[in-house]
Parts: sequence; C-alpha cells; structure tokens
Amino acid sequence: MATVGLARLRHRLRHTTPRPPLPSVTSGHPRPTLGCCRHLSSSPILCSASQNPAPQGDSSAAGSSGGSSIIGGLLDYLNESWTQFHATAEAKRQLIAAGFHLLNENEEWSLLPGGHYFFTRNMSCVVAFAVGGRYEVGSGFHVIAAHTDSPCLKLKPKSLSTKSNYLMVNVQTYGAGLWHTWFDRDLSVAGRVVLKNSNGSFLHKLVKVKKPIIRVPTLAIHLDSTVNKDGFKPNLETHLIPLLSIKPEETSTDSKEKEGDASLKGVHHPLLLQVLSEEVGCDADDIVSIELNLCDTQPSCLGGGNNEFIFSGRLDNLASSYCALRALIDSCEVPGDLSSEHAIRMVALFDNEEVGSDSFQGAGAPTMFQAMRRIIHSLARRNVDEDAVERAIRKSFLVSADMAHGVHPNFTDKHEEHHRPEMQKGLVIKHNANQRYATSGITAFLFKEVGRIRGLPTQDFAVRNDMGCGSTIGPILASGVGIRTVDCGIAQLSMHSVREVCGKEDVDTAYQHFKAFYEGFSEVDRRLVIDY
Repeated sequence: MATVGLARLRHRLRHTTPRPPLPSVTSGHPRPTLGCCRHLSSSPILCSASQNPAPQGDSSAAGSSGGSSIIGGLLDYLNESWTQFHATAEAKRQLIAAGFHLLNENEEWSLLPGGHYFFTRNMSCVVAFAVGGRYEVGSGFHVIAAHTDSPCLKLKPKSLSTKSNYLMVNVQTYGAGLWHTWFDRDLSVAGRVVLKNSNGSFLHKLVKVKKPIIRVPTLAIHLDSTVNKDGFKPNLETHLIPLLSIKPEETSTDSKEKEGDASLKGVHHPLLLQVLSEEVGCDADDIVSIELNLCDTQPSCLGGGNNEFIFSGRLDNLASSYCALRALIDSCEVPGDLSSEHAIRMVALFDNEEVGSDSFQGAGAPTMFQAMRRIIHSLARRNVDEDAVERAIRKSFLVSADMAHGVHPNFTDKHEEHHRPEMQKGLVIKHNANQRYATSGITAFLFKEVGRIRGLPTQDFAVRNDMGCGSTIGPILASGVGIRTVDCGIAQLSMHSVREVCGKEDVDTAYQHFKAFYEGFSEVDRRLVIDY
C-alpha cells in the first residue's frame, strides 16, 4: 500500500476512434481445472504445499465458511513470485491451465459471450476477464484490482562497486520499505534478462537465483555502542550496499574487453553475470540487459502456535492478487457458472503501485479503460458509440484489494480506538473522508451485503485524524475510469518489512468474499437504485 493519488484517463480517450468490427472465433474447448484448493496438514510448518502434502479431508484446510482452503496455493504462489515479473508469469500459467485465452494488445480481439481471456503488459501487469453467457452491449464489469509489486531493493543501472577488497552491488530503494529489516538477511536476485541471439534477435527471459548470494551486514555493536539507545539509522546510500563476494586476484586479461563489446562488462560484476548466465543457460556475453530485484530467500510458510499465521515477504500485495485470481478462475470453472451472467468478471493486477502507479504498466495508465472499451466493441461485433461504453462503466463496480493495517498489540494507540482491525476477523473495509480510499457509504454497503449473504465477516478501518493515511489504486481508478469503488484488504502486521505476517483464515475469507462478489453482486446491485 503506497502513498498515491492522481487520476486522469478519460479525457485522453473520449474521442478515440473505435476499432472496426472483429472476425468471429469460438472458444469452446474444455477448460481443465487446476486443483488449486489443497488440503493442508495442521502439524508441519508449510513452506510449500507441493512439498508438504497432507491427507485428504483434513479439517484444518477448511476456510471460515467451510469451503476448501487456498492457503497451500498461496504459499506456492508466494514462493514462486519473488518479483512482479514472476507473479505475472505465474498468474499467466494458472490462467492458461484454467482455459483462459491469451490476447495480444497489439492485435485485434475477437471475443464471445462465455469466453475467458487475458493479456499481460510488460510481464508485470495482467488483466483477465470472463464474459457472461448472457452478456449484452452496455452490461457492466465486476472488477477486482490489486498490484504485483512490493517495496524492495533494485540493482542500479551500474551496479558494479568495490570497497575494502569486497565486491559490492549498488542498489536503489523501491517504494517505502522498512529498510532496516533487509540487513542480515540471506538475499539473492531475481527479475529478467534480455539475451542476444546469433541471428540478431533478442530474447526476454525471467531469472531467479534461489541460493543466497548477497547480504547487507549490520555493524557490530562494539563499533556502534549507542545503536540500542539511539536507534538504528542507516544511511540508505552508503550503508545499504550489499556484499557479493571477496574481490578475486586480478589477472592481466581481467580488464581487457573486445572493441565494440555490447556486453555488460564494466557495468555489473562479471561474477554476477556468470551466476545469471548459469541460471538461464547462456554465455555471460549474451546478456545485454538486466532488471533485477534483491529478494529474501527464506520461504513463505505457516507459523504461530497453531499455524494460524502466514509468514512471508510480499504479502502486500500478492496475497490480495492471488485471492482475486483464484476467485475469478474458480467462479467460472465450468460452463454453467457464466450461463446466467450478464456482466463481465475481471481481475486487474498492476505494477508500480508502491511508487504512485505512474507508469505504462501501472494503474495510472489507461489500461483498464482501454480494455473495457475494446471488450465492448469486440463483443458488439460492430462499432458502438461512446454511450454504450459510458453505460457499461456506470453499471460497473471495482473492488480495490490491498492489504490493511491490523492493530499491533504493542502499539494499539496507533489505531483509532473504534477502528482497530484484528487478524482472523474478516476483510477490512477502508474509509477515508479525504478520499485516500475510494470507499463510500454506498459501495461499502453493497460489498458488505455480498459477504453478509454468505456469512462472511467484515471490519472497518479509518485512520486517526492526527496521522497520515496511505492510499491505493482505488482512488486512481475510481476517478480515472469513473467506476464505483470500494477499498478493502486483509489485516496484516509488519507491512513493508522484508518479512510480513497475516492470518491464515483471513486469506480464505478474502477468497470466499471475492468469489461471492463475482457470483452474487449483480443480484445485490439491482436491489439498490441511487440515481434515477
């Protein structure tokens, strides 16, 4: 959850010429299920559901409403998704396995009622949607939006550094992280590389080095005896430079480079490039570009005396992303799930929320509005006027899903006394009179009513008047697209730490609430009319 707040999209798009009619194709092949709802044992600490299978029928796997748990799938997703690129790639894999059809934003779309589709942008943003079987032009969109990025350290464009006979890696801070938590952790790198081929083309590949190769050491207390009294206050430019290795002895050929060499020698350490090349299976000289995050190598797992917690990095906001993704997939698992649906069910997972969403792949870009308009024109099989788009958006509803601040038992005074969300007590509805959250009395009621019908609990959060308030992509999309929006999230502690914590039951509750939203919001919405 980051401090953001700017909105603009529609003025750039109102007068754009609609796309021409598109040819018809069918999407009728069967859609396999993923078996994502895994039964978990209550005894071991889980680092991965696939590594710790439990007997079928284990009651500890049940969610708060008695359904199957998604906790095992979430742990696998977290352990796979070290970066926003990996989170998007894993979402892509699951969508394809569930029968969703990959679209290309650069090509014409040909969509059908009952179809399931998705596209990615920058391999760090993904938008997926399922069209209701009874869709008509002007029907609305039911959207859950979240983000794939988390505060982290990223390699600088020139990361090579050497100090006191150590090979160091220059990094820059991304987002508002709790940077002191990154010290003395077993770190590695993950992200993407661009490789050159012998035929002159280039190849984009994701990379993840699973072994710890990097560390940011703290200073011994003997050399900083006041740290416990005055606090740990590292300089982020000079003290947050990770160690990669001991500097090797130089040879006469180490510094020689071929004339016109297009590799990254002299920009990044040859040792780092060698590690990356071994991981992706290429020569180090084939790597022409890298975009890497530093990542904690400790696996995500269950913890607590009763395994009631999830201990992990990047819970903000991959927990929300996974709940939304699974809710969409599972709400249209079989053809009959969409047979009576008029609306379009959508998930949008954006990048760069932690730094304001102002990017090609962020929620500040016109991605959602453009996708909605293209979907409407494709399904109409003809050019439709802007009135149809406006009517569809007017009927639409957005759930902005981002993790929430659970009350900290050691700092209860940081919460307003009547708005102290607790773990294992249900989804948190976020309110802010100054529109740092997009929730209104109406949108909160509609979303709560969906949960009430299914017996799912909710809580309310409002920040103290004497404290600042973060924000989400909710206000950006609400004002930019012009869509009714509610902000909600799972209560957590240690937000923006390298290692966060949330309640296991809250994850299942969020998944069930999101699935209920897709399956039941249309009926709830038609029972309340505001503007007529």
